[in-house]
Amino acid sequence: MSNPAFVSLCTFLMVMLICSWVGYRFLYKPGRFLKQLGSPVITGDQQRILEDASEPQGSTIVTVLRQIGARVPSSDLELAGLRKTLLQAGIRSENAAPVFFGLRIVGAASMLFAGVMLESRLPNNQSLKMMLVLTSAMAGWVLPKFFLQKKVKKRQEILRLSLPDALDMLVVSVEAGLGLDQAIQHVARELITSHPQLSEELTLVTLEMRAGKRRSDALRHFAERTGEDEIRKLIAILVQNDRFGTSMGESLRAHSDYLRTRRRQEAEERAAKVGVKLVFPIFFFIMPSMVIVTAGPGLLHVFKDLFPMMQSFGK
Repeated sequence: MSNPAFVSLCTFLMVMLICSWVGYRFLYKPGRFLKQLGSPVITGDQQRILEDASEPQGSTIVTVLRQIGARVPSSDLELAGLRKTLLQAGIRSENAAPVFFGLRIVGAASMLFAGVMLESRLPNNQSLKMMLVLTSAMAGWVLPKFFLQKKVKKRQEILRLSLPDALDMLVVSVEAGLGLDQAIQHVARELITSHPQLSEELTLVTLEMRAGKRRSDALRHFAERTGEDEIRKLIAILVQNDRFGTSMGESLRAHSDYLRTRRRQEAEERAAKVGVKLVFPIFFFIMPSMVIVTAGPGLLHVFKDLFPMMQSFGK
């Protein structure tokens, strides 16, 4: 008769061996391979940027604008310029250009309708009425382009002001021993809260390099997407240092000091222009008020006492 304790021990050992083999085969071994491969190519922040750049499920208004704009005849050169401007404004959707054209057409039609409705309230002047209608339609066509340009300039200013902080972190990362690719990825991850626009652009640079593009091409695409002159200068420095093998940290530190010096000089220049810009407001708004307050009582006494005296002196 077999010993129950021996049977229980054998059963326990068999179960342990089976569980160990299953855990090694399906859990530990794949995890070890993934650990050797490194971190995921697309992280959570990068996935968020890709989702933002993908085609969203637009509303009915966006769909109608896209259908209207798709029927607008436009040359390839004009379409390429518009897409470049939209990229510089941070709009990366493929349907952004048709939606923009549709918005311009709807805006022109709406302003034209408003001009026709206001035409009856004008004097009976055909030239003035025609000018109002044409000006309204032109304003509806031009205003979307105007607001897009303002959005581009605002985004370029944000990128230019956030560039020195990114360069400081890039210098620290490079001097700590990281390669330029890893340094750009680290800076993009660290700036996601303080400078989200620059963080998105650096994340796109990292994704392009991981997709197989050369570093110089990815950096040049970064400069083209932003259109900022300071970023173009930075990209030229990075490409030149990468080509000739010069010190990356010293070049980035010198460029960072140059950007901070230039920003201080621009602030001093704006402060120096304040006096000249205040001449006309002072002359037209503040000076009349001061004259009324200071000379008003004296003039009242003059009108009250001197004029009757002069009238009596004539008699």
